[in-house]
Amino acid sequence: MLTIGVDTGGTFTDFTFVHGTDTGTYKTLSTPHNPAEAVLSGLRHILAGQLPGARLGETDLAVVHGSTVATNAILERKGVPTALVTNEGFTDVIEIGRQNRAALYDLHYRRQPHIVPARLRFGVPGRVTAEGETLVPFDEAAAERVVGQIRNSGARSVAVCFLFSFLDPAHERRMGAMLRELGLPVSLSSEILAEFREFERTSTTVVNAYVSPIMTRYLTDLQQGLGAGSGRSAGLRIMQSNGGSISADTAMRESVRTILSGPAGGAVGALALGRAAGFDKLITFDMGGTSTDVSLMDGGLPLTMASSISGYPVKVPMIDIHTVGAGGGSIASRDPGGSLAVGPESAGADPGPICYGRRGEQVTVTDANLYLGRIVPERFLGGGMALDADGARRGIERLAGELDLAPAELAEGVLAVANANMERAIRVISVEKGFDPREFTLLSFGGAGGLHCADLARLLGMPRVLVPVDPGILSATGMLMADVVKDYSRTVMCPAAEFTDRAMDAAFADLERDARQELGDEGVPPERVVHERFLDMRYRGQSFEIVVPFGADMAERFQVRHERRYGYRNADKPVEVVNVRLRSRGIADRREPEPGKKGGQRVADGARLGTQKAVFDGAAVATAILDRAALAPGNRFTGPAIVTEYTSTIVIPPDVEVRVDPWSNLVVKLD
Repeated sequence: MLTIGVDTGGTFTDFTFVHGTDTGTYKTLSTPHNPAEAVLSGLRHILAGQLPGARLGETDLAVVHGSTVATNAILERKGVPTALVTNEGFTDVIEIGRQNRAALYDLHYRRQPHIVPARLRFGVPGRVTAEGETLVPFDEAAAERVVGQIRNSGARSVAVCFLFSFLDPAHERRMGAMLRELGLPVSLSSEILAEFREFERTSTTVVNAYVSPIMTRYLTDLQQGLGAGSGRSAGLRIMQSNGGSISADTAMRESVRTILSGPAGGAVGALALGRAAGFDKLITFDMGGTSTDVSLMDGGLPLTMASSISGYPVKVPMIDIHTVGAGGGSIASRDPGGSLAVGPESAGADPGPICYGRRGEQVTVTDANLYLGRIVPERFLGGGMALDADGARRGIERLAGELDLAPAELAEGVLAVANANMERAIRVISVEKGFDPREFTLLSFGGAGGLHCADLARLLGMPRVLVPVDPGILSATGMLMADVVKDYSRTVMCPAAEFTDRAMDAAFADLERDARQELGDEGVPPERVVHERFLDMRYRGQSFEIVVPFGADMAERFQVRHERRYGYRNADKPVEVVNVRLRSRGIADRREPEPGKKGGQRVADGARLGTQKAVFDGAAVATAILDRAALAPGNRFTGPAIVTEYTSTIVIPPDVEVRVDPWSNLVVKLD
């Protein structure tokens, strides 16, 4: 079967495919008005090349897709009108939130209106206690009145979150059954997030309800394009934020789990390639056309249970990825104080950078790279996309005049500001969390990552950069490496000393039973299912927990992790177990990276495509142009050089040494 990974980005939609022994890649401009158009167009292109005469919708395909649809719906506040049903007297919890303030000293700060306005929040009498007992019975008559109000409210989706429903979900389930009679999609907090902390649980459930109808419409269009309903298998799986995939049907119901699906694919692929190359301490640097995603990996995928998007807490497991608005399409401009600013606004795919020739008028980072000679126009996208170098030059000269700078000085300034923005992002995930970036390898990917990775590593004092083959589509490649993953959790709130092995096994037994059932429904055979147990633990009285992998002497494991994170332990302080957490994996068939045939240290003449002038530190120097496809393991060369390939361009500054490792990665030495 033809298996395809698809990553939809703000500027390009990326594809990677495996068909028997054949593999390949493809990039096309995204279609922001309807992302499905670019996806289906790319699938048709690949199908025509691999199976001539076959037609999309009439051929079985296996597609794993990372989508930005849910993310954009929240960021742009374009989800559906959503109602919230909760306990009477608690309808404003979702807006009150926590006392923490992101902009404490901003005198002009004003909250945005909540995505669920007050008129769409409804309270129903009924109360479950913190012990899981019914204190006030569910009021059927009041619930019927609320159903009638929602029917006439204009809401197109409903979130239901009752206090302590994770202990007894009966009230939520009854309310959900009544609401579904309206024909509306309903999200229950006991199904989305069965954990305590009513604000985070309500927020996560509301976000799911807000975006799920948008995601459902999008995925339904894709399934129809792939032939679902015509007797063919749609074969569509969706990447989750936790680094695993789920079926399209599950993604429609639990869209909140897909918010970082594209970057998560890149993280999975980066970890696999980094490990194969012998590096397990990685800082990943994924620079695309619209944004840059960075993540720190100290031996494994960094998962977090405390994320937020656009100010809304989302408490589902996600790979810990930090994003900034710095990409190849980031717009350079004169700020109100007369200084040069870059981003976060992006030109995206339409109109895109000036050099794309699609009516773009604002200078971008890509235009600056082209002006400085760091991009080879004839080799962009393998020569498949013409660049308007004259248009970029005119744009640079116009902005330089506004800022009273020489054009080359402006262009280098654009890159310096963009690099500073990305440097700050990496310091957030490293220095601010107690990690020294000098102990890590920078793994660079994304279409624009290779243009900036060496300069960025130098700013951070990092000793080396690893650039894999086809870095521009690594997120799509990672999707083909992803396991099917299901995450489950349940609040137990029990002193660690009283949480016996029997109690622990009983707590996990129900979760593992659900996991086996749901993974079976996803098509995973029992022999491929692996369960991983975790406990959320804390000192009694603490506000936050630490996720501790299951094993012998859990209390000591917690003490060790607490000391590693906070620098101390308190052996006299009672420890409690807050949540039990299960990660169940359906192990995927994956093709492991294989070393290539070793060549000599000298770069073959066929890899040398000529030279062009490129600007480094104010000086224009003759720079070698190399064809990456013709480089062999064992080759070594020294910059200045521009390494071209279909999905990306890699810039090697003067006097920087590079070797090609056995897996054809470029290892850029900076120490």
